[in-house]
Amino acid sequence: MVLVLTIAAGLFLAEKLKIKKFSLGVTWILFCGIILSHFGLRLVPEVEHFAKDFGLILFVYSIGLSVGPSFFSSFGKGGLKLNGFAASIVLLACLTAWVISVVSGNDIATMVGVMSGAVTNTPSLGAAQQAYFDMFGTEHPAIATGYAVAYPLGVLGIIFSMLLIKWVFRIKTDKEEEKIKQLQEGQKEPVLVDIKVSNPQIQQMSIRQLHHVCNVPMVVSRIIHADGSETVPQAETTFVNGDTLRVLADAEHLDMLGLLGKIKEREKQESTKTGNLVSRRIVVTRPEWNGKQIRHLGINDRYHVTITRVKRAGIDLIATADLHLQLGDRIIVVGDKDDVQRVADIFGNELKRLDIPNLMPIFFGMVLGVLAGTLPIAIPGLAQPFKIGLAGGTLIVAILIGRFGPYYHMVTFSTTSANMMIREIGISLFLAAVGLGAGEAFVPTIVSGGWVWIIYGVLITLLPLIVVGMIARKWGKIDYFTLMGLLAGSTTDPPALAFAASSSTNNDRASVGYATVYPLTMFLRVLCAQLMILLLC
Repeated sequence: MVLVLTIAAGLFLAEKLKIKKFSLGVTWILFCGIILSHFGLRLVPEVEHFAKDFGLILFVYSIGLSVGPSFFSSFGKGGLKLNGFAASIVLLACLTAWVISVVSGNDIATMVGVMSGAVTNTPSLGAAQQAYFDMFGTEHPAIATGYAVAYPLGVLGIIFSMLLIKWVFRIKTDKEEEKIKQLQEGQKEPVLVDIKVSNPQIQQMSIRQLHHVCNVPMVVSRIIHADGSETVPQAETTFVNGDTLRVLADAEHLDMLGLLGKIKEREKQESTKTGNLVSRRIVVTRPEWNGKQIRHLGINDRYHVTITRVKRAGIDLIATADLHLQLGDRIIVVGDKDDVQRVADIFGNELKRLDIPNLMPIFFGMVLGVLAGTLPIAIPGLAQPFKIGLAGGTLIVAILIGRFGPYYHMVTFSTTSANMMIREIGISLFLAAVGLGAGEAFVPTIVSGGWVWIIYGVLITLLPLIVVGMIARKWGKIDYFTLMGLLAGSTTDPPALAFAASSSTNNDRASVGYATVYPLTMFLRVLCAQLMILLLC
């Protein structure tokens, strides 16, 4: 009753107490737990520890599973620079907390709690508490107290740092948007083109041979003959001069494709229904196709169809032969109407199947995560073996399963709503247990000098964000919207992202920047909190 009452009260306040759409969100659960605990409503230790650990595992695992597919790819296409700046923010925050600990005389465990609140990162709080308990066999109440004290101004501090950088560099959002628009117009993007073949050296060449000659990622979806008839090509289909090849490829490869003949660019979204040929979007809902490469499907050999594109997590991918399909992918299939329908039946195309949660990889992954987190690792110089903890172990395993699970035919797909349900239940249990455990000592700690932690938290919030943010703007040449996403992502703070996204309605660069740095930042926040406890306590 105490546990669910705390969660219910916190969620009620999160919904009702807002200032211009700004709210502390589920963090109100922590404060409600502190208040109820202060007035005598507490949990027995066994229930408190279980709720805290199990909630943390649910929360961290759902995060890892969702960021896993993009974790390694986030280091490409400019993501390496953004992640470098984000990692610098994390490390500078740790350095700031350590310096404050040395100068002020506060123990490092307390400052790790303050740092977790200052950067609004709840998993690092759980990691720090778990690491301290593993080392000393007891809780350190000041970790949760420091988190609660620093959190409110932590959210405001992140937004303030964005506004300060905007003022220092005299940034005008309308001019910034115009620069981005000009940059995007000058960039090459994937295009759909018609190529009228006129090169005699490729006369009677097959589609398979064309791929070897051009050696660029592309998909030939149709051959339009001189008489106007159309066919869906197979690997051994040949073409002659005068035929038109409909090709989907990256714009940067158009020069190479121009050797085939005259190129005419087409609109991707135009209607492709001609005669008995149709283009259809099919959803992969049958688990047996999960992790299969397109080259191994055998679809082109059995049916007169071609898979041209794959849409995954809102991103359009060219359906190259080595692309691995995942459950939930939406593929574009072009071909004969009857054959396209047969292919749709093969892949499933049953949207209701995606509503059924796949629980096996979730609980199986948690088993592996708990084992990894409790595995002792001997490190020279440490008095006792190092453990990455429940948070670290679960996060690492979830990222690996989310990234590589489909390659081993493990169905890791879950709907956004299902993943969010697991995440929110986990964080609610964790924050309620933390608040109910820390409430008894909260007021006495603040009265006896703990209020100064608010100042320490502000320093930990602002210093890394402002320093790295200005460097990223001046020397990194990062546009302001991406920079705001970088600052919000480096603190894994959704309210700051909402503020950044609302600053522009004409582009989503803030969201892209946030998503690019979020996976690595989450991992570093958890790892650094544990290492500071294990190495400096």
